[in-house]
Amino acid sequence: MQQSPQQHGPTDMQMDAAIANVLRFGISLAATLMVLGGWFYLQHPTMQPSDYAQFRGSSVALRNLGKVLTGKRLADSTSVLELGILLLVATPVARVALCVVDFARQRDKLYVAVSCFVLLVLLYSLFRGGR
Repeated sequence: MQQSPQQHGPTDMQMDAAIANVLRFGISLAATLMVLGGWFYLQHPTMQPSDYAQFRGSSVALRNLGKVLTGKRLADSTSVLELGILLLVATPVARVALCVVDFARQRDKLYVAVSCFVLLVLLYSLFRGGR
Protein backbone atom coordinates (compact mmCIF):
# COMPACT_ATOMS: atom_id res chain seq x y z
CA MET A 1 0.00 0.00 0.00
CA GLN A 2 1.41 3.35 -1.03
CA GLN A 3 1.35 6.26 1.35
CA SER A 4 0.27 9.60 -0.03
CA PRO A 5 2.68 12.52 0.39
CA GLN A 6 1.91 14.72 3.34
CA GLN A 7 0.14 17.95 2.38
CA HIS A 8 1.49 21.13 4.00
CA GLY A 9 -0.91 23.60 2.50
CA PRO A 10 -3.44 24.17 -0.21
CA THR A 11 -3.25 22.26 -3.45
CA ASP A 12 -2.72 24.04 -6.74
CA MET A 13 -6.41 23.73 -7.57
CA GLN A 14 -7.40 25.23 -4.21
CA MET A 15 -4.92 28.08 -4.75
CA ASP A 16 -6.27 28.74 -8.23
CA ALA A 17 -9.84 28.79 -6.93
CA ALA A 18 -8.95 31.16 -4.07
CA ILE A 19 -7.10 33.53 -6.41
CA ALA A 20 -9.96 33.46 -8.91
CA ASN A 21 -12.43 34.28 -6.13
CA VAL A 22 -10.31 37.22 -4.92
CA LEU A 23 -10.06 38.60 -8.46
CA ARG A 24 -13.75 38.02 -9.18
CA PHE A 25 -14.84 39.67 -5.92
CA GLY A 26 -12.47 42.64 -6.29
CA ILE A 27 -13.40 43.38 -9.88
CA SER A 28 -17.12 42.95 -9.20
CA LEU A 29 -17.02 45.29 -6.21
CA ALA A 30 -14.95 47.85 -8.13
CA ALA A 31 -17.36 47.74 -11.08
CA THR A 32 -20.33 48.14 -8.73
CA LEU A 33 -18.72 51.16 -7.10
CA MET A 34 -17.93 52.69 -10.48
CA VAL A 35 -21.53 52.25 -11.69
CA LEU A 36 -22.86 53.64 -8.42
CA GLY A 37 -20.47 56.60 -8.59
CA GLY A 38 -21.48 57.29 -12.18
CA TRP A 39 -25.13 57.16 -11.19
CA PHE A 40 -24.49 59.62 -8.32
CA TYR A 41 -22.60 61.85 -10.75
CA LEU A 42 -25.47 61.90 -13.24
CA GLN A 43 -28.05 62.54 -10.50
CA HIS A 44 -26.27 65.66 -9.24
CA PRO A 45 -28.82 68.50 -9.60
CA THR A 46 -26.30 71.25 -10.37
CA MET A 47 -24.26 69.32 -12.90
CA GLN A 48 -22.65 71.73 -15.36
CA PRO A 49 -21.04 70.73 -18.64
CA SER A 50 -17.31 70.34 -18.15
CA ASP A 51 -14.79 72.52 -19.92
CA TYR A 52 -12.25 70.08 -21.30
CA ALA A 53 -10.09 72.76 -22.96
CA GLN A 54 -7.89 72.86 -19.84
CA PHE A 55 -6.91 69.97 -17.60
CA ARG A 56 -7.86 70.25 -13.95
CA GLY A 57 -6.64 67.48 -11.68
CA SER A 58 -8.62 66.03 -8.83
CA SER A 59 -8.93 68.00 -5.65
CA VAL A 60 -6.28 67.59 -2.99
CA ALA A 61 -8.87 66.05 -0.66
CA LEU A 62 -9.26 63.04 -2.98
CA ARG A 63 -5.58 62.15 -2.73
CA ASN A 64 -6.10 61.07 0.89
CA LEU A 65 -7.75 57.70 1.55
CA GLY A 66 -9.53 59.03 4.64
CA LYS A 67 -11.14 61.82 2.64
CA VAL A 68 -12.21 59.42 -0.10
CA LEU A 69 -13.87 57.15 2.48
CA THR A 70 -15.58 60.11 4.18
CA GLY A 71 -16.91 61.32 0.83
CA LYS A 72 -18.21 57.82 0.07
CA ARG A 73 -20.37 57.90 3.16
CA LEU A 74 -21.84 61.20 2.00
CA ALA A 75 -22.67 59.74 -1.43
CA ASP A 76 -20.16 62.05 -3.12
CA SER A 77 -19.89 60.79 -6.70
CA THR A 78 -16.21 61.64 -7.10
CA SER A 79 -15.26 59.83 -3.90
CA VAL A 80 -17.20 56.72 -4.88
CA LEU A 81 -15.53 56.74 -8.31
CA GLU A 82 -12.10 57.21 -6.70
CA LEU A 83 -12.79 54.33 -4.31
CA GLY A 84 -13.79 52.11 -7.25
CA ILE A 85 -10.55 52.94 -9.07
CA LEU A 86 -8.54 52.35 -5.90
CA LEU A 87 -10.17 48.95 -5.45
CA LEU A 88 -9.55 48.13 -9.11
CA VAL A 89 -5.83 48.83 -8.61
CA ALA A 90 -5.71 47.03 -5.24
CA THR A 91 -7.20 43.78 -6.58
CA PRO A 92 -4.04 42.52 -8.36
CA VAL A 93 -1.97 43.55 -5.33
CA ALA A 94 -4.25 41.41 -3.15
CA ARG A 95 -3.79 38.56 -5.60
CA VAL A 96 0.00 38.70 -5.29
CA ALA A 97 -0.26 38.94 -1.48
CA LEU A 98 -2.48 35.84 -1.50
CA CYS A 99 0.11 34.04 -3.63
CA VAL A 100 2.81 34.88 -1.06
CA VAL A 101 0.68 33.39 1.72
CA ASP A 102 -0.26 30.30 -0.27
CA PHE A 103 3.30 29.61 -1.40
CA ALA A 104 4.50 30.04 2.17
CA ARG A 105 1.92 27.50 3.32
CA GLN A 106 3.22 25.12 0.64
CA ARG A 107 6.79 25.84 1.85
CA ASP A 108 7.93 26.76 -1.64
CA LYS A 109 10.76 29.17 -0.87
CA LEU A 110 11.57 30.12 -4.46
CA TYR A 111 8.01 31.16 -5.29
CA VAL A 112 7.68 32.97 -1.94
CA ALA A 113 10.80 34.98 -2.77
CA VAL A 114 9.64 35.78 -6.31
CA SER A 115 6.13 36.71 -5.13
CA CYS A 116 7.54 38.90 -2.34
CA PHE A 117 9.72 40.70 -4.87
CA VAL A 118 6.73 41.28 -7.16
CA LEU A 119 4.65 42.49 -4.20
CA LEU A 120 7.39 44.92 -3.15
CA VAL A 121 7.67 46.28 -6.70
CA LEU A 122 3.89 46.76 -6.87
CA LEU A 123 3.72 48.48 -3.49
CA TYR A 124 6.71 50.70 -4.32
CA SER A 125 5.14 51.75 -7.62
CA LEU A 126 1.83 52.50 -5.90
CA PHE A 127 3.24 54.58 -3.05
CA ARG A 128 6.46 56.05 -4.45
CA GLY A 129 6.39 55.56 -8.21
CA GLY A 130 4.58 58.76 -9.12
CA ARG A 131 6.87 61.09 -7.20
